[in-house]
Amino acid sequence: MITKAEITIKVPSEIAQAYRNATEEQREQLQLKITAIMQSQLTTLRQEAVARLRNTMDKASQEAQERGLTPEILESILNDDE
Repeated sequence: MITKAEITIKVPSEIAQAYRNATEEQREQLQLKITAIMQSQLTTLRQEAVARLRNTMDKASQEAQERGLTPEILESILNDDE
């Protein structure tokens, strides 16, 4: 079961008033729609962040290889106990 938590968002006063005047069923439908929109946006943001991280890591890897770092040298550095 999904635990729900309450959040507060700022909206124009007319929207707030319309929400307060809506029936319970209408408010529940609005909450479901807002949840879906937020989930979609947050998923997109996470995917974009992962893509940026991968891009940064690929660039760092490419630069390291161009400067002569091989997988063997990297392994040696990582296994160095000193």
